[in-house]
Amino acid sequence: MKGWVGALLVAACVPGARAAVDPGPGAAPRMEFVAPAAGSYVLQHIQSTADALLLDTSGQPTHLARFTHGKVTLLTFFYTYCVDPLGCPFARVTLGELRARIRSEAGLAAKVRFVNVSLDPQHDTPEVIAQYAAELGVDRSLEWRVLTAASMRTLLPLLEDFGQDVSVDTDAQGRPTRALHHMLKVFLIDAQGSVREIYSLAFLQPAVMFNDIRTLAIEAGRRR
Repeated sequence: MKGWVGALLVAACVPGARAAVDPGPGAAPRMEFVAPAAGSYVLQHIQSTADALLLDTSGQPTHLARFTHGKVTLLTFFYTYCVDPLGCPFARVTLGELRARIRSEAGLAAKVRFVNVSLDPQHDTPEVIAQYAAELGVDRSLEWRVLTAASMRTLLPLLEDFGQDVSVDTDAQGRPTRALHHMLKVFLIDAQGSVREIYSLAFLQPAVMFNDIRTLAIEAGRRR
């Protein structure tokens, strides 16, 4: 089972969720959720985040931990060249919608960042991810980092630590080259580096994600 059909069946098991009608072949699913008020619920601590030495858009080595602490972070693994409407492009559109919501609330954008980590270091070089970042319209109002790895071998332990489901393509010598058939996930990480929610395809809902971010921001304010 795949695509919107599987997503709707998953959504049907969630209290408060209402599945949308058939969006048509190839269209991304958009279920309607009744989002609880921000701060009225608690997001559980799922796991701590792993660190890895990655490369930024200028090719400089940088630790992922720099971008999973200090702000509420949404992290996703992706390909710059993905064209699957139910894959990376769907996540990109969702994050774009979410960014607009975050910008609309005074002071919130400074507390949030988005991070994209490439699943294909061989293709997605620093030059390629720099172009991708430019296409995102990244600006200083909301931090949006795009990172890659020096090799697939260095990326694999990070994927395992995050529980990012992938299959791996190899070259003629059996060396890993890129991840294939990954399951779309977006990880919501609090300012202390703890994963508090994991959104799969069916649950990439800007309204819900926005309230989850606001909930973590309220929680951080209460700790001060």
